[in-house]
Amino acid sequence: MLLSLRIENFALIDHLDLDLGTGLNVFTGETGAGKSIILDAVDAILGGKVDRRSIRTGATRSLLEATFEMEKKWLNWLTEQEIDLVDGSLIVCSREVVITGDKLRSRSRVNGVLVNRKLIDQLRDRLIEITAQGQTLQLGQPERQQEWLDLYGGQPLIKARKQVSGAYTQAQTCSHALEKRRQFEQQRLQRLDLLTYQIRELDTANLTTADELEQLQIEHQRLNHIVELQQQSYQIYQALYQHETGLAAADLLSQAEGKLSDLVEYDPQLQPILEIVSEAVAQITEAGRQIGSYGEQLESDPQRLEEVEDRIRDLKQICRKYGQTLGEVIEYYQRIQGELKDLEDEDQSIEFLEQTYQQAVQDLKETCEHLTTLRQKAAHQLETHLIKELKPLAMNNVKFQVEIYPISPTSTGADQIQFCFSPNPGEPLQPLGAIASGGEMSRFLLALKACFSQIAGSGTLVFDEIDVGVSGRVATAIAQKLHQLGQRHQVLCVTHQPLVAAMGDHHFRVTKEVIQTDSETNSHSADLETRTVVRVTQLTSPQRREELAQLASGESAQEAIAFAESLLTQAALMKN
Repeated sequence: MLLSLRIENFALIDHLDLDLGTGLNVFTGETGAGKSIILDAVDAILGGKVDRRSIRTGATRSLLEATFEMEKKWLNWLTEQEIDLVDGSLIVCSREVVITGDKLRSRSRVNGVLVNRKLIDQLRDRLIEITAQGQTLQLGQPERQQEWLDLYGGQPLIKARKQVSGAYTQAQTCSHALEKRRQFEQQRLQRLDLLTYQIRELDTANLTTADELEQLQIEHQRLNHIVELQQQSYQIYQALYQHETGLAAADLLSQAEGKLSDLVEYDPQLQPILEIVSEAVAQITEAGRQIGSYGEQLESDPQRLEEVEDRIRDLKQICRKYGQTLGEVIEYYQRIQGELKDLEDEDQSIEFLEQTYQQAVQDLKETCEHLTTLRQKAAHQLETHLIKELKPLAMNNVKFQVEIYPISPTSTGADQIQFCFSPNPGEPLQPLGAIASGGEMSRFLLALKACFSQIAGSGTLVFDEIDVGVSGRVATAIAQKLHQLGQRHQVLCVTHQPLVAAMGDHHFRVTKEVIQTDSETNSHSADLETRTVVRVTQLTSPQRREELAQLASGESAQEAIAFAESLLTQAALMKN
């Protein structure tokens, strides 16, 4: 229930603090007095659209705040959203709208904590339902009729509709995947052929390590210069270890070692030099032996040289086709093996995608059929319930039927919903939007809201001139229906009907006033400017009589006052 409303610098309202009560709260006033601005403010607080015109002329900031008392049934949901109640049961929703340069900035808070639009929308569904002017025009729209029927069906139907939406999305996804595969099947087959050929060629290449080519080139150098290696290694052997015609390096070093040994006996300081020479003798001797062994092992192998040259040629050819280096070729080989596996994977075949798509279509069909069954059940209940709500609204002979026609599956099911209506005896059922008058539309919408309110309606129902275009007995019936709704919910109603206003449990008069105020653009200026503001006054019993007299005749003559008193008396009787 909406307990209080605070509005600052919104449209024509400079400042307003309003306390609301239980039951039926009515707002009256002359046309253009600003009654709907109050409802617009409530709408804006709970996520409604705002623009620069929403902020009072001359101001750069608007603050809107509403305090609600939460119903116990939403306590678990509030806990899940990590929203702590104020004083155990209150929610304070506020919205600040600020103009900064050319930009309009808006921030919403719940109990002082910044919240996003999604949470505000969810909270709005649990707090209030606004039936605005012109909403009767939506009654004839099939998509709105479907939405209302689904809401009336409650959670089982809403759940089934979500399942249909999911199944439809899955079917669309499978359809797109299948179509894409069909479009690119030729390219896929061409790619398969190319990869198969490349992998076969690389398989034949028998690639091992990334440095194979480098190692083969080293071996090729050795095999290609085997004679030179033999000759030079023998010459080195002679020079180091054993020369045929003279002394080798090892012999000369041995002589030097012997002489140094003799000299050390006379001068020990030469001992380090002797050790160096001795070590050199050992190293030269070992080097001579190793080079000699190396030369003896060298053999000419033309066949191996040919094999190496062929392998080098093959690897270079592979590198020219598949990579700059053998390492890149091996990496490419591994990558296309994975790609070929994916292309050949059964899960990616057209046959598999067709089977998946057909299964998705079948799932969609079954979920749609289940949704249709639930809608048919809800339609029958709504027909009975709505006629029951319409009869007290001076529509005793009304006929109403929800037609459900099959259509191709969509995200909302495979049904076309059409509300058919006949207000007069003997007249056939016809689409609601094509036959109902404005007054009938208003009553139909009110009855529809009454049906919803008995199922899972919001705590506060708002009606903006739901009684427009009606009078006399019909206005009386609407007044009674609004009063009945007020027994179950808090109702806020903007009205021009005296009897509807008389049925209110709380009566507010909305007026426009012209005031003199300091210039808002220059707070230091002594100049006054003329401004129009909206004022809201909660009426006492005498003031209600005056207001009802104004509504009834436009003046406060004694006859009008007497008529107003009769309306209040009649309203009191109807309430009892």
